[in-house]
Amino acid sequence: METYRIHDDASVYFVTYSVVSWLPVFVTEPACRIVTDSLAFCHAHKGLRVNAYVIMPTHMHAILFDHAHDSRRLTAALDAFRRYTGRALADYCANHQPRVFIEALREAAGADRLRRFWQPTRHPIAIRSARFWQQKLDYIHGNPVRKGLVRYPEDWRFSSARYYATGNDDGEDVAITQITW
Repeated sequence: METYRIHDDASVYFVTYSVVSWLPVFVTEPACRIVTDSLAFCHAHKGLRVNAYVIMPTHMHAILFDHAHDSRRLTAALDAFRRYTGRALADYCANHQPRVFIEALREAAGADRLRRFWQPTRHPIAIRSARFWQQKLDYIHGNPVRKGLVRYPEDWRFSSARYYATGNDDGEDVAITQITW
């Protein structure tokens, strides 16, 4: 059971989705595109807004909210995002990754499913101040630099860092929605 939850008294959340067994699935563009395309779909059809994100090889972080700041609709959108991407990414692994990946997904499955892609928690943390938001934004964008994957945050392909560095959303994979405090 998830300790962290989305509550009615907050509308902006920092979330983390991690692949079971920390499998490095997000090392190819097609795997990352499953996530970005799903975020775009949720933006267009479920009211989800993305303020910042990064897709790392084994996990992703994001700052998310519902367009009308409805916590119940945010929960429903995140549940739909998790279900769809979990299935699509498990299928991707079955077709494009070594057999050990699909075996790990099967071992992580509970009694209610044949395989599990995401670890059970999304660990939502409410963001209630500009200072905490800035801390999480810097953490998200600095993640690829801290891991030694790029020199500058804006050089990481699947991240909102380039948008924040340039203010330009041309060619962005995910629509970024600003927050004013």
